[in-house]
Parts: sequence; structure tokens; C-alpha cells
Amino acid sequence: MAAPLVARTAPASLEKVKVVLVTAPDLQRHFQKLLQQHHYLGRLKPVGERMFYAAVDAQGRWLALLLFNAAAKHLKHRDQWVGWTRPQCDRRLSLVVNNSRFLILPQIPCPNLGSRVLRLTLDRLSTDWQARYGHPVLVVETFVDPEQFQGTVYTANGWQELGLTDGCGRCRRDYYVQHDKPKRLFVRELVKHARRSLQAEHLKPALAGVEKKAGARCYHKCPELRALTEHFKGLPEYRGRVESYPVWSLVTLMLAALLCDAPRGQKDLAKLARRLTQHQRRALGIRPNPQGFFPAPSQSTFSRLLAQLDGPRLNQALLASQAQVRGQPPPHDLIVVDGKEPNHGPGDAILSAVTVPSQFYLGSALVDTKTNEIPVARQLFGELDLAGRNVALDALHTQDQTARELVLEHGAHYLLTVKNNQPTLRQNIEKKVPAPPVGFSPSGRDSDPGAHRGAKQRGG
Repeated sequence: MAAPLVARTAPASLEKVKVVLVTAPDLQRHFQKLLQQHHYLGRLKPVGERMFYAAVDAQGRWLALLLFNAAAKHLKHRDQWVGWTRPQCDRRLSLVVNNSRFLILPQIPCPNLGSRVLRLTLDRLSTDWQARYGHPVLVVETFVDPEQFQGTVYTANGWQELGLTDGCGRCRRDYYVQHDKPKRLFVRELVKHARRSLQAEHLKPALAGVEKKAGARCYHKCPELRALTEHFKGLPEYRGRVESYPVWSLVTLMLAALLCDAPRGQKDLAKLARRLTQHQRRALGIRPNPQGFFPAPSQSTFSRLLAQLDGPRLNQALLASQAQVRGQPPPHDLIVVDGKEPNHGPGDAILSAVTVPSQFYLGSALVDTKTNEIPVARQLFGELDLAGRNVALDALHTQDQTARELVLEHGAHYLLTVKNNQPTLRQNIEKKVPAPPVGFSPSGRDSDPGAHRGAKQRGG
């Protein structure tokens, strides 16, 4: 495709000026060539989502060029203006885009051309973004060099100036250089109440895919990560030779995923690891490769870890770290024993014991596919200190032997759920146990758990 002509005279009428999307690779190369020739910053090779626009006259000749791409990761004034938290910013930043280049081609003396071109572009920007990337754009931003321009075209188009940047430029993913040339920051909402949407606790359903695609990020600082690793350095290695990833390093990363509420499947852990900075990976104990780069563990690395990890030793390490950080669990809290299965894909079911409402972890056990939770729960009782404690289990565990072991062998009180699958027992409870008072507390501190009619029963 031949390169489009560039107008050398003013267009006959602003009303005939329109904006087109530049998608052909050869036209994008010509676009970049014009930027290199005429824009004071030269060409730009954007990474990730981007849009190339050209303003054309009635004959199809190029009058102006606009390039939009990913927004700056961290802008103090913008983030304060939006009002979102740092995690929200990381997950929703793709809803903000940057007008990184705006060029009125030379030898086109046409008043108000810049304002019209910018308005026409913003009118279609969000729709184009939705069509290509599956989500709209809510806010646009741009930087104006005060030594070169006044930003009049943006102000006339309804953009708001927020202040000066700090004068830093990102050279690599985790490395910024001070260039001492702060820029004026301008922003504009493309839709009504855009900031309200960006700072909301939950995005609207039409925008929710943006957060899912972005994934989670670890915000722990390096000293915090180094402190976490100390809890797991006693874990035994399952490999004869360790190259990049010690066991304690990988387990600490898994704990960090838990603390930042990230998904913890092998694929999700690998994705979180890739989002860690080089400093964070070093703090976790990951060893550098020959090039001095701290690599990110892959999905297969986590798969091997989970298959070979010493479960009892890990459980001891988790309990010791919890005791060091939080102390001992409250002695009067209810102990809840419950099983969980993976929501997606294969994996083992796990039976865990936690305190309520304090949410202290007490222990867990794998549920073999050849059995069910009932014998596993009885085995788990022997690993817990249950003397004088209230233990709650769901209807699967409403068994004579389970209740007997809790009372006679472990000195505990039980709260077992009774449903319609045991009609005789439920009828007897409804006949012999009075209805509980309003505000019944399963913990036993506010009322007698033995009075929970038709649902719970106390032993011992």
C-alpha cells in the first residue's frame, strides 16, 4: 500500500476533516517515520495495547497524527485525582490510556485544527478500544513539556491539569532515571463518573474482565519478604542439587500469594512470580543466573514442589510462624473442622481446622480419594489440643463414633449438624431440646450450645 499524501495547504473546511484508525503495518511504519521527522520527541515504539490515528481531509491526505498507548504505571497526581488504591491502580490501569504523541503536520496553517482532531479522536477512542481489546477506556492522560508547549489544545478540549510530574523516566521494568524535566500532567474522563467506577470496591460486570486479566501483584517490601523466608529455611530439600529456587524460597512465594489474596494454582503462582521485581525475587532467595538476572519459577517448578514437599514439616513451620506473628489462638474460640475441594481442575481435597472468629490455623490433612473426610477428621483430632474446646463439624460427621472420640478421647464438646438425612435423630432433637433463645452463639459464650434445637448438639 502506498504511503498517504501529506497535505501541504490548509484543508478547505474543518467540517470535512475526519479521523481514521491506522491499522496496516506499512501505514504504521509511515506514521512512525513522520513522527521521527517532525515530532520533537521522535518516534515511539509502544508496547502492549495501542491505537494509531490519522486526521485526514476530504482528499484523504494526512493532517495530524495521534498515538495512544498504555498509561504511566505510577503518577502521584493522577492516582490522587482518581482516588483509587495501589492494588486497584495495578488491576485497573488498562482502563486509562496515554496520548503519548500528538503531531500537527507542518505547513498546515489551519486555526482550531488541533482541537477538532482531538475531539473527533476522543469521540471514538473508547469504542475502538472495546472492539480491539475487549474493554473500553474511561480516562485519558497526557504529558506536556512546559519548555515546548502550553497545553492550550488540551485545555480547550476540556482536559484538566493536575500538576507537574516528578521528572523521572522509566528505562527498564523496575528502574527509573531522574531526568529533571518535569512535565505538565493533563487528564480527562471519557465517560461520566469514570473516577467513581475506578475507585469502586468492585468494577461493573462489563469491566470485570480487566481485573481478571491483570492478575494479582505482591506488595511486600524486600525486608518483609526476607523476614518471611526465615520461617521456612528448615524445610528439607527434595532435590540433590538446587540451582535457582530453594524450597524455602518457593514456599515463601506461596505464602506471599496467600497474603496478597492471589490465586494459588501452579499457573497462577508462576504468573505472580513473573510480576515480582528483581529486588523482590532476590529477597525471596532466588539465585541469579549466569547473566546476573533473578529468574521467575515456572508452572512446572511449582508442580514439582507441590508433589514433593514434606507436608508435616511445612505444617509445623506454618504453625510456628503463626505463633511468632500472632501469638496463641484464643482459648474460648470455636474450632471449625471443614473440608475443601479444588474449584477447578484436579487436586486433593483438604480437611482443615481453624478457630472462629479469630481465624487461627490449627492444622490440616489430605483426604485420600479412596476414603472420605470422616476417618481423616478423627485422625486430625489427635494432632490438635481439643481439651475443653467446642468443635463444630458439618452433617457428614454427625456419627456416634466421631462424637464419642471427641468427648471421651479428647475431652472436647461437639456441635454436629443434623439435617433431614437423619430424620429420626432430628425428630428426637425437636421433641426433647427446646428452641434456642434469640441471639444464640455457637461459641457457647452467650448461651448454652446444647439448646440449639434441631441443628446442633453438645457432648460431654
